[in-house]
Formats: sequence, structure tokens, C-alpha cells
Amino acid sequence: MLRRLSPIQPESFEFTPANLEWAQAQMTKYPEGRQQSAIIPVLWRAQEQEGWLSRPAIEYCANLLGMAYMRALEVATFYFMFQLYPVGSIANIQICGTTTCMICGAEDLIRVCREKIAPTPHTLSADGKFSWEEVECLGACTNAPMAQIGKDFYEDLTAEKLAALIDQMSSGAVPVPGPQNGRFSSEALGGPTALAGLQGSGTQYNGSVQRAVDLGETLKRIDGTEVPILTPWLKDRAAQGNHAEASSSASNDGNKG
Repeated sequence: MLRRLSPIQPESFEFTPANLEWAQAQMTKYPEGRQQSAIIPVLWRAQEQEGWLSRPAIEYCANLLGMAYMRALEVATFYFMFQLYPVGSIANIQICGTTTCMICGAEDLIRVCREKIAPTPHTLSADGKFSWEEVECLGACTNAPMAQIGKDFYEDLTAEKLAALIDQMSSGAVPVPGPQNGRFSSEALGGPTALAGLQGSGTQYNGSVQRAVDLGETLKRIDGTEVPILTPWLKDRAAQGNHAEASSSASNDGNKG
């Protein structure tokens, strides 16, 4: 599928200080001269900052990593995780349209998106809050039909439930993700048939949903303030260098003796 950059582009792009610090930390994962290997995470962080990847953002990342613009553009246009058109300020809704979801009602979800957001995919809603697209299998077939919104899966959807989710998000709420029909995760609709004795003995929600609820704001894009920047590999590298230096000194002392 041919993917082109948006005809509407901003004048410039620049990382925030927090995101630049993060990107530079990622570059240290790779040997000197191999910083281009960080292109995917660096592009992803640029997308998190703006919501989508503009041409200035792609070229900025290429300059940061010392690579040709075309090489960065090849990566950005190859992977569908990168949005090449502006997305909604609240969320870009990704409707799974592959076989299981299609059979279970994905077309009804797409109809809701056409009615409540925009008639065509990759188009902003009138208020700029939402955009939508149909995507290939997201791997939640047991909970079809489903959609990915922000960083979370919203599963076991109906047209009415998706419409209600959009209304909640529009009002500023962050709905609880995961199954929307009362299921814990992906057990049979009639209840679990294996390890049934463990039902109700853990957290209120399944692992990923519980994590999202604990975080409280999973629609918000990453801005660099969520977690500290950790670079343990630099400590290991320094320790190896010190060990090599000590070994060399010991060897020289032995030769002198």
C-alpha cells in the first residue's frame, strides 16, 4: 500500500528538552557510528510529541541520527505504526477490520466513525478531537470486534458502545479499556472453563487493563515526564572499560618486573 506524506505540513519541528534527552539516551544503546539503529524509537517519540509524523519531524530525526532524509522517510512510510497525517487531539481510533472482527461487526464500528468523526479515514473531526482508520489484525480476535484507542484495546464492542466511548472521551473522561461486555479478559462468553477456581482471586481487571486504570491517563501522549531515563548499559560499558584498563596496567607492571 502506497503511503504518502500529508500535503499540509508545519514549518518546523524540534524535540522538547525532555524528549531530546530521551532520544539521545536511546542513541547510546548502540556502538559509536551505529546511532542510526535508533531511528524507530526516535521517530516514535517524535510522533508521540506531535501526534503524527510530519516531514520536518522526519528530517529532524534524520539529522539527529546523522542519516540521509530518504533513509528516515523509508522507515516512516514502511511501518503503519507511524501516522503520516494529522490525528485527533484526543485520539486516533483504529478499527480492526480483519476477518474475525469483520464477521463480528467491524463494519458497524466503521459506520459509527464515519458518522461521529469524519466520512473518510485519516481525516480530522470538525472539532479536531478525533480521527479514525481501519487497520489490519490487532491480535484480539477472541474479543472481536475491537479497536485500539491511544495505547489501549477496547474489546467486545458494539456500535452503541463505541459511540458512547467517543462521547466520554470527547467530554474529557478516560473510559476503562478492555472488554466492554463484562468479560475479564478473553475467556469464553459463558465464563472460564479452565482454572475457574481462580476467578475473582486477583485484581479487579486483567493485567493490561489494571495497568491502564492504575496509570489513569492512557489517552495522553508520552511527553517525557512519565518515568526517569535509565541507561544501565552505560554503567556496564564503563565498568568493562575500567576492567580492561586495570588488566592492561597489571600486564604492563608484570612486563616491567
